[in-house]
Amino acid sequence: MAAEGKVNLEKQLRKILGDIRFDEDLATLSHYLSLQDTPQSSCYSTILENNGVDLNSLPSKVEYLKKYAKYPPKKKTKFSFIDLFAGIGGFRLAMQEHGGECVFTSEWDAAAKQTYSANYADIPFGDITKIEPKFIPDFDILTGGFPCQPFSSIGKREGFEHKTQGTLFFYIAKIIKDKQPKAFLLENVPGLVTHNDGKTFEIIQDTLKNELNYDVFTKVLNSADYKVPQERKRLYIVGFRKDLEIDDFHFPKPNGEKIGIGQFVEVDAEGPSISKHLQQTYIFKKDDGHPEIIDSTSDFPVKTLCASYHKIQRITGTFVKGGKTGLRLLTERECKAIMGYPMDFEIPVSRTQMYHQFGNSVAVPVVTAISKKIIEALGV
Repeated sequence: MAAEGKVNLEKQLRKILGDIRFDEDLATLSHYLSLQDTPQSSCYSTILENNGVDLNSLPSKVEYLKKYAKYPPKKKTKFSFIDLFAGIGGFRLAMQEHGGECVFTSEWDAAAKQTYSANYADIPFGDITKIEPKFIPDFDILTGGFPCQPFSSIGKREGFEHKTQGTLFFYIAKIIKDKQPKAFLLENVPGLVTHNDGKTFEIIQDTLKNELNYDVFTKVLNSADYKVPQERKRLYIVGFRKDLEIDDFHFPKPNGEKIGIGQFVEVDAEGPSISKHLQQTYIFKKDDGHPEIIDSTSDFPVKTLCASYHKIQRITGTFVKGGKTGLRLLTERECKAIMGYPMDFEIPVSRTQMYHQFGNSVAVPVVTAISKKIIEALGV
């Protein structure tokens, strides 16, 4: 589906709503349309009916998904999940691969929402801090890559309501407390473990284990160990509700030898080029091994793709030999390979936003492997 498909989706949704306007109207309607005939759809149908929408006039779920969803759920779904801090939907690709159906998604960034809706036909709800858990349908698994923020000093006895107040993790905890999902999968940077001398991570684990009553398992995994041509270490937090008695969870084992980026490099790509002037005055101003330069013969994973890649930073950046000036930035297809996204994944935004979105995303093959282990542990 081209970028036009997303435009048509929003246009169609606004046409259905007419002059009716209420908070998160497009998100509510798109979620209802993709969940029709499921128990979770009642959460959205009630809001729509209360705002004058005639449900009988809407297209069917099959019709809607066929027309607008590039990546719909499998025909027979096994479990439900929600996608928080969703970005462009890396968690969703992973969960749907194993038979999951997304019943709620939230993302505040407008450009990321555009990419998300272009691929899944769900327009994400916005600011999670303004959404009460009671308005979220029941679900089995919670997923999310949440930002790391300062927490209150450890040692106080007010519980997470006090210690995590004002942080985005607080809203994850609220949802878990209210909805009691069977499991969750969270992702963050490895620095979370040592953030604030380890106090932040201690509060998070204490909240999940002792206040919310989940068995929790954590591990830092490198994407390069899971057939992703990128060195990308991330912390993964998996939890199971204690009454399920799943107290022996194992993260997926590495897949053997790392694979190089060379096989994914587009040999004939001309751009986006880095000017000769910038190369001379900045990129190659020092002979210190920076930046990382790759070509089709490179047999190693690239460095971590950062959200600020578009700023052309010589220390953290990876650039490609070739193009009109002899050196260029990564192409869209190369970014997809680096993050483990399918090549037909729709990117309807600017190049700058594309780099930002992939740099903020999860590596899909890694979360797919972890998701498989979670599903096996749950026995669904």
